[in-house]
Amino acid sequence: MLNELSYTSPPLRRALGKPILTVLKWQITATVVAMVVAAVIAGQHGAVSAAAGGAVSIVAGVAAALVAVLGKGNSAGGVLVGALRAEALKIGLALLLLWLVLSNYPQAAVGVLLGTFVVTMLIFSMAFFVREY
Repeated sequence: MLNELSYTSPPLRRALGKPILTVLKWQITATVVAMVVAAVIAGQHGAVSAAAGGAVSIVAGVAAALVAVLGKGNSAGGVLVGALRAEALKIGLALLLLWLVLSNYPQAAVGVLLGTFVVTMLIFSMAFFVREY
């Protein structure tokens, strides 16, 4: 899916860059693994909860990356403000999406949902260690 995105949408690929696209692949992989494990242990609702936890993290991360990339960082202060704005958006959006999932899906396996969410959020922070080339 992300390979198709990278070939059919060059401007988006350039905007997000290799580090973000790499961690997105890792997040999707971790979410799928969590879904399979949760399906075996907790059944259908566990798998859906794992998918929701991963999706919340992925959506919040992509939104933050886009805000950071599209910011006008003409100085060190501007870059810092853009990064803080992106991080605030990521946290706020993640909290909103978690609230929406938990309030609208009463059968959610909360431990699975939050566990997958935390793992995929930690994976997103690994973008710093991915090289551009």
